[in-house]
Amino acid sequence: MEHLPVDVRASLRLFAFYLANGTIDVELLDGIDYRSTVFHSGSSLEQVFAIYGNVLRVDAEGTVLNDGDAQYRVAQWIRACCDPSYRVEPPFEAWETELHL
Repeated sequence: MEHLPVDVRASLRLFAFYLANGTIDVELLDGIDYRSTVFHSGSSLEQVFAIYGNVLRVDAEGTVLNDGDAQYRVAQWIRACCDPSYRVEPPFEAWETELHL
């Protein structure tokens, strides 16, 4: 594969837009302006994109299968960073938060 499929590129673009706009999963993050937390350091932003990329599933034709699930897992991570009383359910598995080199 020479380039990411169009569907994957579109999902990444929209994810970045929602993230920067403060509108990732508006129900879970209602009333939480997470942008200062996420954009405060490169490592937080790096973790957000790692979770999104690790959870995102694509079929053999390059069609994204679970963009909403990937965004929701990111929203859970962000919520846990902003609200120490929030518990991620189900807890993150190691593969979801792994940073690839």
